[in-house]
Amino acid sequence: MVARMKAQELLQHEVRKVDTSGRLSLGRDKVGEQYDVDEASDGTITLTPVAVIPKRELWLHQNLDAKASVLQGLADSAAGRCEDGGDFAQYLDESDEG
Repeated sequence: MVARMKAQELLQHEVRKVDTSGRLSLGRDKVGEQYDVDEASDGTITLTPVAVIPKRELWLHQNLDAKASVLQGLADSAAGRCEDGGDFAQYLDESDEG
């Protein structure tokens, strides 16, 4: 009985109606959320919540060593384990400014 109650808590089922503009409201708590929409041949529509990553940042999420290094650097900085590296302006070139 307990397992059945937990399953019911996890699964929320509700019938919603598509409006005259073809929209389906997911509720105010979903405002601003983004979803991957998959429509199967039988008409089943699956919405999967997604987080969109800019292409210029995608490499970091695909390179686990680089991501681990960045996360370690952030943790070190938050813990005060860092030192001032000075002014790096000398390393800029014209293409970096903008």
